[in-house]
Amino acid sequence: MSASNPLSKTKKLIGDAGISFSNAFVASPLCCPSRASILTGKYPHNHHVINNTLEGNCSSKAWQKSEEANTFPALLKANAGYQTFFAGKYLNQYGHSEAGGVEHVPPGWNFWVALEKNSKYYNYTLSVNGKPQKHGADYSKDYLTDVLANMSLDFLQYKSNYQPFFMMVSTPAPHSPWTAAPQYQDSFNSTKAPRDPNFNIHGKDKHWLIRQAKTPMTNSSVQFLDDAFRKRWRTLLSVDDLVEKIVNRLKVRGELDNTYIFFTSDNGYHTGQFSLPLDKRQLYEFDIRVPLMVRGPNIKPNQTSQMLVANVDLGPTILDIAGLDVNKTQMDGMSFLPVMVNSSSWRTDILVEYEGEGSNVSDPACPLLGPGVSECFPDCVCEDSYNNTYACVRTVAPSANLQYCEFDDNEVFVEVYNVTADPFQLTNIAKTIDQEVLEKMNHRLMMLQSCAGQSCRTPGVYDPRYKFDPRQMFTSHSWRLGRLRQKMK
Repeated sequence: MSASNPLSKTKKLIGDAGISFSNAFVASPLCCPSRASILTGKYPHNHHVINNTLEGNCSSKAWQKSEEANTFPALLKANAGYQTFFAGKYLNQYGHSEAGGVEHVPPGWNFWVALEKNSKYYNYTLSVNGKPQKHGADYSKDYLTDVLANMSLDFLQYKSNYQPFFMMVSTPAPHSPWTAAPQYQDSFNSTKAPRDPNFNIHGKDKHWLIRQAKTPMTNSSVQFLDDAFRKRWRTLLSVDDLVEKIVNRLKVRGELDNTYIFFTSDNGYHTGQFSLPLDKRQLYEFDIRVPLMVRGPNIKPNQTSQMLVANVDLGPTILDIAGLDVNKTQMDGMSFLPVMVNSSSWRTDILVEYEGEGSNVSDPACPLLGPGVSECFPDCVCEDSYNNTYACVRTVAPSANLQYCEFDDNEVFVEVYNVTADPFQLTNIAKTIDQEVLEKMNHRLMMLQSCAGQSCRTPGVYDPRYKFDPRQMFTSHSWRLGRLRQKMK
């Protein structure tokens, strides 16, 4: 394989045939909260899914009761007459016995093929319209990416031609355990994780969790992360095949020109940046930025856009395509359909929020670390802690490309990056930036952390329509996450 990128066909068939967004972000850099944001069009503080556990509301009974009936697919089906199809990983705890098991089929789906719990490639159970279907380890029958592709093609074959359709195909790849298809097991043998300027360096002016990472990383950690990077790329070759199969089938059926296709992900990932071997969950670009490519009617080919899009915008955009009014929903995001069809003016900032997780007890493999941390592998470098809890305003405007973040910890630690001048976020400018900018950003962050619906779409600090009234300054600090916990109980 000489391809320099495992998704070359996807780029050709979706990106080059439409628009690619270079500033697409997730509302939270972790599977379940991010997937909940995609489904609901809401920020985590409004959908209350805060991590990948049942207690953190991932696919919980409370989520089912409060949010599941209002997801954008449910609205497409109920209010716009769409036939809907889901295949793949839904939410990490889906199928849990305490949340209805695989018999539970969320409202909004005519055809439901969902993976029980978290990412696998072999030896898994699917819920097929509420009935368990067990799979083994035979490549030709069980390799999940291919099974999802085939089930998607079946849906296209058997659906009604008299109703519009919506498909959501959610491959676990490139999530761990990174099992490649047999024909791709030797691809990318010389590929390594990118050696960007922030690779294997100490994040000395960052939050304590980043400062605890050992620098330089051990050789074994570097080998581990390079190997993981290669394995992840190999799994994506099958995703590339899946995209090609679906696009080709739409073409053969004469439906391609009348279909919008979105390609994106639920979070980024890091391999060695700031000496963190591998994971997600951090506030930096490498964990919150995702690919986003869209093709479809009236979207001109070969476009790239710097417009700031968040995953809370996917639902509103798809509802807009279906002719539904986003303002009649509870969604926080906004439709970017006008941006794709004719570059209209657009928002300048979005919210990113994350609630850290830490263990109550010490990790036996890393006794020196004490409790309160988690994901301490390899080499006892911890990727998370209970006070790795933060919220950020991510701004992209003609005059500013800025990230402003506050931590909910004893220091109320602040990190600010000028992404134009410092794309790899090497220098935290919180101590040197103009005080007035800090005040405005603090105020804007507090507003976004308590926003709902329309108030999440108000003008940001770098929007010409922005009004700053210091009298509105909140007396307390912006940390509202305590409310999340209370509301869920």
